This record gives sequence, C-alpha cells and structure tokens, in this order.
Amino acid sequence: MIFSRFFSSGHRAATSGADWAGLAWLFLFFWFFSGLTQTLVWLSGASIFVGFRDSLFVSLIWLVPVLLLPNLTRHFTAVVGLLLWVTSLVSLIYFGIYRQEFSQSVIFVILETNPAEAVEYLDQYFSWHLLGGLLLYSLIALGLWTRLRPVRLSRRGKIIALCFCLYASLGYTLLRHPGEFDRVQKRFSAAVPWQLVVGYTQYRQQLAAMQAQLAANTALPPLANLEDTSGDAPRTLVLVIGESTSRQHMSLYGYPRPTTPELEKLRASGKLTVFSDVIAPRPYTIEVLREALTFADQQHPELALTRPTLVNLMKQAGYKTFWITNQQTMTQRNTLLTTFSQQADEAVYLNNSRFQNSISHDGIVRAPFRKALADAAPKKFIVIHLLGTHMKYRFRYPDTYAYFTGTDAMPPNLSPEQIETRNSYDNAVRYHDAVLARLIQDFDAQGDTGFLLYFADHGEEVFDTPPYQTIGRNEGTPTRPMYEIPFFLWTSSHWQRLFPRDFSTLTARPYSTEHLIHTFSDLAGLRYDGYRPKASLVHPAFRPVPRLIGNPEGEQALRDFDATLPR
Repeated sequence: MIFSRFFSSGHRAATSGADWAGLAWLFLFFWFFSGLTQTLVWLSGASIFVGFRDSLFVSLIWLVPVLLLPNLTRHFTAVVGLLLWVTSLVSLIYFGIYRQEFSQSVIFVILETNPAEAVEYLDQYFSWHLLGGLLLYSLIALGLWTRLRPVRLSRRGKIIALCFCLYASLGYTLLRHPGEFDRVQKRFSAAVPWQLVVGYTQYRQQLAAMQAQLAANTALPPLANLEDTSGDAPRTLVLVIGESTSRQHMSLYGYPRPTTPELEKLRASGKLTVFSDVIAPRPYTIEVLREALTFADQQHPELALTRPTLVNLMKQAGYKTFWITNQQTMTQRNTLLTTFSQQADEAVYLNNSRFQNSISHDGIVRAPFRKALADAAPKKFIVIHLLGTHMKYRFRYPDTYAYFTGTDAMPPNLSPEQIETRNSYDNAVRYHDAVLARLIQDFDAQGDTGFLLYFADHGEEVFDTPPYQTIGRNEGTPTRPMYEIPFFLWTSSHWQRLFPRDFSTLTARPYSTEHLIHTFSDLAGLRYDGYRPKASLVHPAFRPVPRLIGNPEGEQALRDFDATLPR
C-alpha cells in the first residue's frame, strides 16, 4: 500500500496558477543524485559544507531544459535521470567503502591499479549491506521520477526561474571570477556527471604536467662517483615528513601541555635524538620539499630541476624505494609531490579527497608501512608523507584523541572560538605523536637495521605570537612558529652497533631543512660529487650559515631568519 502510493503517478499538471511545487519536485529529483552523497560526506564529518552547497547550485542547471521545453519533461528526465543514476553510483559506492568524497585523485589511483588488484578490492569490500543500500537508493530515485510533471509557469515566472537557475549554477562564479574557468570546474565537480567529466579532465592535465616533470627528471645524469660507505648489508632507511607542525606545541620541546607523551618515552629510552633548532626555509609544503628533497636551496632554486632528487639518489645507491602518502594526490598544487612519489619503485596513495579539509587520519599509513618493511628487498628506502596537523585541525584526529578541552596554557584574551581552535591543534599534535610512535614501534618490531628520520615540512602559527590573533602561515608577515619545526632521529639497536655515532652534543645546532639531502646522505653513509659535509647537521665539519627565509624567485630579497625574527 505504501509503495503503491509512493510510486503512483504524481504528475498531474496543476490546474491553475504557477506550478512551483512541480518545479520543486524536479529540482529534488536532479539534486538527489549528487546531493545524497554530498549530504553523507558533510554530515559524517568527512569533509566541509562546500560540496553540499555546490551540489545544490549546480543541480539547478538541469531545470533550464524542462522550463524551456516542458512537453519533453518526462522523456528528458528519464534519459538524464538514467545518466545521473549510473554516474552517481561511482561516488556513492566510493563513499560507502572509504568514507571519502570522489575526486580526480581516485581516477588516478584507479587507472594506476592493475586488473588483478581491482578484483581483490572488489572482493574485499563487497557486502550485502552495500548492495541493499544501492537498491534502496535506486528505488527512491525511481519514486521521485514518478512524481515529475511538466511545469507550467507564467512568462514572467519562467524568466525569473531561468535567470535564477543560470545565475546560481554558472553566472555567479563567472561574474565574480571572470576568465577563471577552473573555479567553474571546481564547483561543478561536486555534482554528477560533471564530477567524472571534470575529474578526468583535471586528471589528464595534472598527469601531463607530472609526466613532463618525470621525463625531465629521467633525463638527468646520475650522481658521479657515488659510494655507499656503510656497505651492502641489508638495511631499511625511513624518512617521515610531517605537515604544519610547530615544535612550540610539542611537550617534547618544552610545551606545558602533554602533547607528545609517546615521543618523550622514546627519547627516555635513548634511541631518539631530538634536534632543537631546526627551521623550514619557507612556510609552504611544496616550496619546502622542492628544496628538502633535492639539491636546491634558497640561493640555488634551479638545482631542483638540474640535479637528481633524494629518491633518485637512493635508487642509484641500490635501494628499493617506497612512497606512502596521506596527502592529496592529483591536485594542481600537489603535482610535484605526486612526481616525487612516481620516482619511487612503489607508491601508495591513501587520500583522494578534493579538499584538504577532509578526514583521512594518518593512522592509515601503518598497514602499507608494515607491508613495505616486510618486502624482501635487502636495501629499502621508505618515505611516509603525513597530513600531520594541517588545517582543519579537527579533521586530523579521531574523537578518542579529543584530549584538550580547557584553557590551560592559553594566551590571554582568546575568544571561545580561538580557544577551541587551539585545543583542536593540540589534540592533532597529540594524535600525531601517537602515529609517529606507532611507526617507530612497527619498525622496531620488524627488527630491521636502519634509522627513521622525521621532520615537519613547516610550522604553524596558532595564536602564539602577540597580539595572539594570527593563525596559519603567511610568508609576507612571518612569525617564528611558522618556521620552527620538530626534527628527530630514531636508530635501531643493530644500526647503532654497526655505525656508532653520538649526536647528543649536536642537537642545538642551528639548521634549515633546505640542506636536508646532505644530512640524509651523511646518515646513510653516501658520498658523491656534490655532497657537502658542511651542510650536514650531524657531520663534524658542519658550519652554521645564515638561515634564509622568503621566496628565492620573488622580488623581495631573502631574509636571515634569526635576524628577522629574534627570540
């Protein structure tokens, strides 16, 4: 009885007046195929409100044809509805499995996956609950279609409705950002079928840029006279890259809140060496890693393109290389990161969200890390790139890590919203601490010989500097927390026995990660033409130099960090 009423013909034309109810049913039908998934993404906390909002506006575009040609309403909605239903299944199934929004990064991962792996994924994630949910979703869509009818409006009402639909879906963005078609693409990527069309288009654009960078990298000559002074015995070397983590919020560095209890235990064990005066050369991820993972530095940015990268170096030294990332994959900003990852022998991509403000907790890296540790290759180099404490901080930790809720250790006169934000950041740091400790424990449990080096790409200002109103990062108005980062080294017992080195007297050396490749080379025992012992934080020949901050390709001159931002 209920289903018969629900599916009964509800498309009788209005007998008089404007049929606004009929128009509402049409909009609900078109929006349903995108809106349901976007609602689930938003309400689950997997991402922010933007996708839900954009799906509302973009869905209005489908009302234009039925307003212009009302007699074709039933046929048009049947054909378009079928298209929307088929394409919406992709994003709905993806959310059902991964609790993330579909994006061009997913297309990249799918096309990089071989058929055998695809079958394994389907077998692993198939469930009758998922199938039942898709069936219910399809029945609701069909039920909505039965209620559709041609909509008759007055000439004035039709003009108003058409103008509103065109302005809300297209005009607003085009008028506010003339010539910036990528903004239109970004808005339309919240709705099907544009989600797939825009996603594939962006994937092809980013892929072309990445392939050009890879081709240029492949053409570079190898490093001359490379020698591994640590020999050929099996070993595993790990580089963990954090994100947006200021050491000023780590109790490991004296912060009054207990944000890093696990790392403090590891330091007490004697295996963790904590360096106390390391900075990032810039407060942005891409710009930092372009220097830290290459031979480029603030005075020689061109070397990022003319000399091998750290991944190239390790491969040339005989290591099997792995890249495990919880950063976004195929986005315009992250093309360089994906290029780094594609230089590795194996790459694992764990975060395919469209927005950074989406949930993808860093604990997800442990499974692929353990798999890489178990790989049979005698010499392994593993890079793990975390989301760390990147905005939005509340998305960086599970509810069980909502540890800080009070006002202790807060600067004066913060608003309730600022207090909540700072608590969220400290909770994110505490979860970050747990993830790092678990990675070290996994490494230790495997029993491999080697070391793990960690650094954050850059810091973060979280109402730390008077007048306590700044949050985030801005190279134009720098503060110390934007640049001061955690930097530590963990060594396995066997590696320490093979290559005993005491770094305890070196931990206060002033250093910038623009020279990281020389420190990593030193730790790994690699020597080659172009290696500079003076640029290695742990080498006896180390000599401090001015730590330069700013854009090396900008109009303003580079600045000395310590002179510009004295303690």
